[in-house]
Amino acid sequence: MTAKKPKERHIKGLGIASGIGIGVAYVRDSGNFTVPRYKIPTRDIKMETARFDNAVGRARRQIRQLQVKAQSMPGTAEEELTLLLDAYLSMLGKSRLIRGVEERILAGRINAEAAVEDEIAGIAEDFAAIDDAYIAARMADIREVGNRLIRNLTRTPVKPLSRLPKGSVIITDELTPADTARLNPNRISGALAIAGGAEGHTAIMARALGIPTVLGAQFTIQSVRTGESVIVDGDTGVVIINPAPATLAIYEKRRETRIQEKRALSRLRRQPAITRNGTEIGLQANVELPIEMNMVKQAGAAGIGLLRTEFMFMNRDDFPGEEDQYRDLRGMVEAMNGRPVTIRTLDIGGEKVSEALIDGLGHSISSPLGLRGIRLALARTDLLETQFRAILRAAFHGPVRILLPMVTTPPEVRRTRKILARAFRRLKREGVQVPDALPPCGIMIEVPAAALAADALAKVSDFFAVGSNDLTMYTLATDRADEQVAKMFDQLNPAVLKLIQATVDAAARAKLPISICGEMAGDPRNTALLLGLGFREFSMAAANIPRVKKRIRALDMSAADQRAKIIMEQTDGGRIAMLLEDFNALAG
Repeated sequence: MTAKKPKERHIKGLGIASGIGIGVAYVRDSGNFTVPRYKIPTRDIKMETARFDNAVGRARRQIRQLQVKAQSMPGTAEEELTLLLDAYLSMLGKSRLIRGVEERILAGRINAEAAVEDEIAGIAEDFAAIDDAYIAARMADIREVGNRLIRNLTRTPVKPLSRLPKGSVIITDELTPADTARLNPNRISGALAIAGGAEGHTAIMARALGIPTVLGAQFTIQSVRTGESVIVDGDTGVVIINPAPATLAIYEKRRETRIQEKRALSRLRRQPAITRNGTEIGLQANVELPIEMNMVKQAGAAGIGLLRTEFMFMNRDDFPGEEDQYRDLRGMVEAMNGRPVTIRTLDIGGEKVSEALIDGLGHSISSPLGLRGIRLALARTDLLETQFRAILRAAFHGPVRILLPMVTTPPEVRRTRKILARAFRRLKREGVQVPDALPPCGIMIEVPAAALAADALAKVSDFFAVGSNDLTMYTLATDRADEQVAKMFDQLNPAVLKLIQATVDAAARAKLPISICGEMAGDPRNTALLLGLGFREFSMAAANIPRVKKRIRALDMSAADQRAKIIMEQTDGGRIAMLLEDFNALAG
């Protein structure tokens, strides 16, 4: 009798690393180990503390071994893993985690494994008060270090991911960054895990390695068997187990089409972003982490239009000093080989929160309406001046612009520029190498108040950068991370577009350069409208630059101008979307 062919099954998760992976399942249950829990006699507390110290020491040695392995990793994955492992080593120092475990062993007279588990739970409870994806991802890093300590204490081995057959698709309950570091992109076709999200280091590593990956998936490990055929769609977050022949043919065609498109777009790398009638457009990259620098170069970016500096403040219990910030910024400025770098000052708050700042200033900084952006900088001028000093020193090594976030009034800008000028004078008196003149200092237009006061703000600014994500959120009072109202987050809403147009017009009157750097800029469907509104500089995720460049090279500016005028006469977002879609279909 012929064996019955398994039925095709679909698993849904978060597509965090794009691409189509087709291969054979390798199921790995990382194993939820049971943590022993028992009381320690007073006389044995010192011995238990020593046992914990040994586990910490072993974890440090393991991390250092991974650091050596990281040096042989392909592309930018080496940089990202090195940064992550440095953070792990920092957590294995006198961090809150380590101090807390030691205190629990002493005060509660409990064994080290239980103390680690309890301390992780305590930290997680504190973090739970902050509804933020970035913080959730940092909690995952703490759990990874804690689990490593528990494994060392209980002598529980980790199941390796080495020597897998070519074309394997990893199926697991949790894929840690250390696991991801061991994956060979030449042998691994894709990965699927129950745990994880788009903000974590695992996601960043997977994207750097180019492995199609889906995390946060809804399935059980027992429901998939090693050897089954698997398709991983990292674009949509869908994983197909035992695909039917027709399904497999569709995805094989999609994979081949993507490969061809990528080759075609790569040929645009050295081509200028010029419209059909000769208007040149500047396409720059948004950068959040140093690991992205290689992708920026590969995309042919004309510069960095938005360098977020928050990465220097995360995963640490203190604030980075001037030397640390200078070293990081100098490396990124030099990597651009003379192309401009726009450095945004610290904008921790709302989406990203630093533990050290929470300890010093409270949870107001975690609110989108609280102490964030320039408000925070002016509340902690010591931190601002330190960052300005680092930026000014980095500017000696290449062209730099300074960008101030969350500005609402001219006095905020004037006060900030005084601090910048003071830092510049002090560095020159100290004999430190800085540029001959102050770098241009511009502002983000990301709240309605700034857009409406753009004429006044233009008098105290050297350039504008429109942050369409926050401008949309604040204009519509809509958090796109909240599934109850996410569908109302519409960057083509007439109110949002009118604020953008008012800002562009004010910049034109003042003869100021203006760019747009939100997600709106990276969507080629919006390119014609943004050109018609008057933008000549865009900044976006590096991966989107070739697609937007292709769209620009196919556009006629007069047609884009005319369609933008028609769109700005509309009062309905749906009508605007339709007009833009029709134009793209005709012009594409």
